[in-house]
Amino acid sequence: MFPLKDAVMGASTFFASALPHDVCGSNGLPLTPNSIKILGRFQILKTITHPRLCQYVDISRGKHERLVVTAEHCEKCLEDLLRDRKPVRYPSYLAPEVIAQGFVKPSDHTQCEKLLPSGPKSDVWSLGIILFELCVGRKLFQSLDIAEKLKLLLTLGCMDDIVIVLAEEHGCLDIIKELPENAIALLKKFLTFQPSKRPTPDQLLCDNVFSEVASVYPPFHKPASLFSSSLRCANLTLPEDITQLCKDEDSDYLAERSIEEVYYLWCLAGGDLEKELVNKEIIRSKPPICTLPNFLFEDGESFGQGRDRSSLLDDTTVILSLCQLRNRLKDVGGEAFYPLLEDEQSNLPHSNSNNELSAATNLPLIIRERDTEYQLHRIVLFDRLLKAYPYKKNQVWKEARVDIPPLMRGLTWAALLGVEGAIQAKYDAIDKDTPIPTDRQIEVDIPRCHQYDELLSSPEGHAKFRRVLKAWVVSHPDLVYWQGLDSLCAPFLYLNFNNEALAYACMSAFIPKYLYNFFLKDNSHVIQEYLTVFSQMIAFHDPELSNHLNEIGFIPDLYAIPWFLTMFTHVFPLHKIFHLWDTLLLGNSSFPFCIGVAILQQLRDRLLANGFNECILLFSDLPEIDIERCVRESVNLFCWTPKSATYRQHAQPPKQASEGNGSRGSMSCFTTDYQDAPKSDLSRDSIQLNDLKAEMSPRISAEDLIDLCELTGPSHFKTPTKKTKNSKPKLLVVDIRNSEDFNRGHISGSINIPFGSAFTAEGELVQCPATATLQSFKGRVVVIVGHVVKNTASFAAHLVQIKYPRVCILDGGINKIKPTGLLTVPSPQI
Repeated sequence: MFPLKDAVMGASTFFASALPHDVCGSNGLPLTPNSIKILGRFQILKTITHPRLCQYVDISRGKHERLVVTAEHCEKCLEDLLRDRKPVRYPSYLAPEVIAQGFVKPSDHTQCEKLLPSGPKSDVWSLGIILFELCVGRKLFQSLDIAEKLKLLLTLGCMDDIVIVLAEEHGCLDIIKELPENAIALLKKFLTFQPSKRPTPDQLLCDNVFSEVASVYPPFHKPASLFSSSLRCANLTLPEDITQLCKDEDSDYLAERSIEEVYYLWCLAGGDLEKELVNKEIIRSKPPICTLPNFLFEDGESFGQGRDRSSLLDDTTVILSLCQLRNRLKDVGGEAFYPLLEDEQSNLPHSNSNNELSAATNLPLIIRERDTEYQLHRIVLFDRLLKAYPYKKNQVWKEARVDIPPLMRGLTWAALLGVEGAIQAKYDAIDKDTPIPTDRQIEVDIPRCHQYDELLSSPEGHAKFRRVLKAWVVSHPDLVYWQGLDSLCAPFLYLNFNNEALAYACMSAFIPKYLYNFFLKDNSHVIQEYLTVFSQMIAFHDPELSNHLNEIGFIPDLYAIPWFLTMFTHVFPLHKIFHLWDTLLLGNSSFPFCIGVAILQQLRDRLLANGFNECILLFSDLPEIDIERCVRESVNLFCWTPKSATYRQHAQPPKQASEGNGSRGSMSCFTTDYQDAPKSDLSRDSIQLNDLKAEMSPRISAEDLIDLCELTGPSHFKTPTKKTKNSKPKLLVVDIRNSEDFNRGHISGSINIPFGSAFTAEGELVQCPATATLQSFKGRVVVIVGHVVKNTASFAAHLVQIKYPRVCILDGGINKIKPTGLLTVPSPQI
């Protein structure tokens, strides 16, 4: 959208016609209210941008089918030029073919009311009438009532020269004759009665009248979208000297921001559309008792209710004052609107009203999202970073770790998913019209998908759902449509309602990363491996809960499949999904495991106190989940989980070097997958699903062990040493081989607890110095090392049974470490 500049924002309101309450659609559900239909269809108007058109900003739905439209408002208009106070929206401006076709109002309420097609040529006629009025300096048809106006317009088809007839009818023939010939010729083209002979707007622009003034009005080039193959800087206009601009105390920095941003900040600063309309008496309240009917039949039909005049159309536009917003931002300096992207310091600008603005990042997310000043800083920063995408991709990722401003969420998610290229052309090339077998299932699923949201429940939302889902199915012939894919699509469609191509591109990038091969026709092996790894993660992070759930037989297959198949979109409402996915998109494909464990831990007390049947009932209607706590605990769990512990054989294969854009390594280990790392002899090996299910604790690779033990290889020292660090060790290695094997060579810092003598008959650890050391490390990562897989898995399972968290097994055992030269031997006793 364009900057606000010297324009203002205005609000107007109207009512949608109400539908009868006792009529249902063909599907048996209540009819979609007309206000919802209008809400969906209105969204496309927000995409129409041009310097000489007022910009639509938003539409909101109130009570009793009331709709409030917010738009750019110019206080000077055509009416001022004509010195007349009546609005322009009257039948006088309708094209004859529009009047002749009338309005079709079907008796069946299940069908939409449709206006027969009119198009650009009808607008050409309307513009011709406006130009005629500008030329003669008066309004047409003012002395006629509506019926006479319509009759005259329809009879113009019998006239040879419509321009002359209109001039004679309104006594302005002399004025018309004084116009230049090319102007009269142009008016005649506009006011051609037959639509088939009337020129199109493109044809009219070729008229010599326009060529003579073309130099005064340079052509408008719509800026290239963020995700396109076009050069975004092709028509770039360099700004003024920003340094001088920031020093000018009288500069209106807010006016340089887009209308959309200003309106968003206006709402955050306490702006209330309904309150503004009430203050101007556009909305009038009426005591409920005054709305009662005088007479009521038993079947509910009522009589004697006076027409509420407040429900009649009032085309008054109420100016939205920015005083409250400007007062809220009065201490924000000019430098806040032009942040330095190359500055190594924090990108949160300095503010006189809050010298510790960066401290706001520690406040709860819901507070940050409602703080006007904080959101201004974040919006300006993200706007600049996204305009520099993909060059500033790493910095977008860095700032997203702090938080993502809701206004910029759609584009930011696309950047985090690495969406690039001509996405619109790719989407347009997909056949979304030819019937396919999954059409029926899609039609059944959409009316059940997040329909509490007004936008997604609108007919326009349903149509967009169908197109995006069908585009994905058609463009992925090796995959199939599974129930839940609609829920997965919902967040992307909501955030990119007017950009289906971007919603499709985001969805197409999201699924391979987090749900690789989940949508195969036979996905049982993928799902089973995923759920097994999840079970191991529960045991790794919360052994007590894992033991209880396994004891009562409440396995992840009974509750977690909808979680992961839809990435929790089937579980949580959209506003929670936004906060959850803000963090999910920063993590790798294993992060969903941590989210799942975090959800279980919020329900921990209730799960531990209940049996199988109670747990089933609990998950049939999932209790309220604190999503911010869930996100916070998920990150903590993720940081405690060794990367190779969540290795899956059926995860996405390693990406080619070119796909990494040369910048993945500079981001963080959080966003890269274990599978993307180069394969070596120390990497994890694939195992059969049955063997994986037999192990309660996850395996980790020798690479992870070496990294977590902070070992350095032998150089001029005879034995490997640990890196010098003041922090406590991250893990403890427990070697379960017999003492002879242990003394021949072991990992530096490990302890020896031989498997055969480690546990009592009751399953408790035998007390000895080594087990005392193990107990002192309870809560940190414990890696079980041996040379017999069965023994290491059994030892780890015993530790889980006695509630030891973060227990894992070294994949490949001690034999994986031997070739590295990192094993050490005890110094001989003298």
